[in-house]
Amino acid sequence: MSQVFPQPEPESGLTLRKLTHLIYGLFALGLISAGFFGVATIAAIVLAYLKRSDAAGTVYAPHFDWIIATFWWGLLWFALSAIATFIFIGWLTGLIALVWVVYRVARGWLALFSGNSPTPGF
Repeated sequence: MSQVFPQPEPESGLTLRKLTHLIYGLFALGLISAGFFGVATIAAIVLAYLKRSDAAGTVYAPHFDWIIATFWWGLLWFALSAIATFIFIGWLTGLIALVWVVYRVARGWLALFSGNSPTPGF
């Protein structure tokens, strides 16, 4: 008598890889919409914080740390730029902060597509 082993079911639901893509996508949507969908960026950060422990020890954990750090540093630089508008350099520093945040999101997302962790640095 031969045994019949059940076939593994295809992955269903939200895997960590899909979740990480969703987080990057929501963050990018918030940036592209110039704040109109700012809730998308907040949702991305909340998801990153909520699922951070699930990703611990995987290749996705550095991505969660990367996006969280990008958010908080970006928020700091945007706030300082808003204050600096009173001395007329805030628009320039705000533009630099925006370019930096877009660069970090793109760099992290591209690393995710290639299956790597985002490299530390700039």
